[in-house]
Amino acid sequence: MEYRRFGRTNWKVSEIGYGMWGLAGWTGSDDKESERSLDIAVELGCNFFDTAWGYGSGRSEQILGKILKRYPGKQLYLATKIPPKNFKWPSRRGYTLDECFPPEHIVEYTEKSLKNLGVETIDLQQFHVWEDSWATDERWQRAVEKLKQEGKIQAMGISVNRWEPENCLASLKTGFVDAVQVIYNIFDQAPEDELFPLCEKLDIGIIARVPFDEGTLTGTLTKDTVFPKDDWRSTYFVPENLHSSVDHADQLKPLLPNGMSMPEMALRFILSNKHVHTTIPGMRKEPHVKSNIAASDGKGLSKDVLQQLKAHRWDREPTAWSQ
Repeated sequence: MEYRRFGRTNWKVSEIGYGMWGLAGWTGSDDKESERSLDIAVELGCNFFDTAWGYGSGRSEQILGKILKRYPGKQLYLATKIPPKNFKWPSRRGYTLDECFPPEHIVEYTEKSLKNLGVETIDLQQFHVWEDSWATDERWQRAVEKLKQEGKIQAMGISVNRWEPENCLASLKTGFVDAVQVIYNIFDQAPEDELFPLCEKLDIGIIARVPFDEGTLTGTLTKDTVFPKDDWRSTYFVPENLHSSVDHADQLKPLLPNGMSMPEMALRFILSNKHVHTTIPGMRKEPHVKSNIAASDGKGLSKDVLQQLKAHRWDREPTAWSQ
């Protein structure tokens, strides 16, 4: 496992982190399997874990808390998220701070996460949705400052809405944000335009989420793929999205280097960008943990492959189904 400095926090975080949404709230989740996968990740050097209260109403946080107790001597970095007060993902233009993150709500859910995790301080607390129109509202800034002063959080971050990497730039400039989590992968290259350069200038940590485009970049989806009704992907991969996503993924298959899988190429594309400090694939099964972590070997992709993949940028606009 390779490690990178996580912005001004100065943490040395694993290039491959662990996205924990799939451990609570997705169909097929099994606690024993999840705990075994987490154990393997720790043993292989993963030290960055991203969860949220919204993942199973705290269930994912509780699973992570158990892992912490099993590795008291390990430096493991915990990142979680405060749900918006109106419990609507993503936020929409016009939502106010009072509807999503009034100060008392920020404090209340930080306390809930501390309890679920079984810790006295959270390494990285994050806003689970965001609107840059809130940037200058000092109420969230004071709440963040107070939580830091009390030692309840070490750093604060923003999880940017899907396909809106620029919907946080003014907020980052306030100085109250230490990290940003954004969708970045072979298709979603827009963060390279303005977000990444600003983060480099301000020394802000970058978490690349959705490295496999919710499964498209694993190369395993087909136009006949059907998800169970209680799986959120059933509402995301509506025919309009599924068919287009499969077509885009199929165009990548001829570019695969010999012996490399589609997921590996997807991860290596992200890790080839030195602006990114960690990426957080969702991992529920032992083989996926091992194969994903194996991509962190410092090799990246060749310049020729990277140049070809750059041509597959796919700029999309948020829709009712994109969540």
